[in-house]
Amino acid sequence: MAEPPNFQAEMRQLLRDRMIDAARTMVVSEGWGAVNMSRVAKEVGISRPVLYKEIGTKQALADALIERETGIYLTGIAETLARHPGDPLAGMTAAAEYTLRAAGDNTLIKAVLSARQDGDTALLPALMSDPEPVLGRAVAALSATVREQYEFASLTDDELTSVVEIMVRLTLSHLFQPTGSVDRAVAQVGAVLSGVMPGL
Repeated sequence: MAEPPNFQAEMRQLLRDRMIDAARTMVVSEGWGAVNMSRVAKEVGISRPVLYKEIGTKQALADALIERETGIYLTGIAETLARHPGDPLAGMTAAAEYTLRAAGDNTLIKAVLSARQDGDTALLPALMSDPEPVLGRAVAALSATVREQYEFASLTDDELTSVVEIMVRLTLSHLFQPTGSVDRAVAQVGAVLSGVMPGL
């Protein structure tokens, strides 16, 4: 029997979503430097103490924003892999292409990347260099998804994780430091994957 919905939990999640939405809107329109907790609280219609109680620090707000955005990408990647049930190389290459093309339409990603020119790089460490949430979470989640989708019985968990990490690192590199077209980047990802997954 399904658990009945918890009204209080649902209201807290709704409030959290509104906080993240407010921060996202500010980042897209003005950059992360324009985000402050008092302003977010005012936008949501709550007091600062309530905001701090529910979300924590400004860094925690940044982490929550990035975590939610990452989750959207991971869902899209899983759906992309599922469209290539018998071809892991095609599926994983398509997943890289989905990530790069979706990022091109993502107003938050574009705002963060363009902010580098203005010196507003506060969100970049969490996106590019911190082990969590983006890289670590993506590798862990995708390793499980790829294992479920394609089995890879001949690969140990560590070996599969290494393959997925190569794909994720290369895709993120093309995302944050593009040197050509998406098609060129996807071709590179596919070439590398075909080398680390011979015969697939």
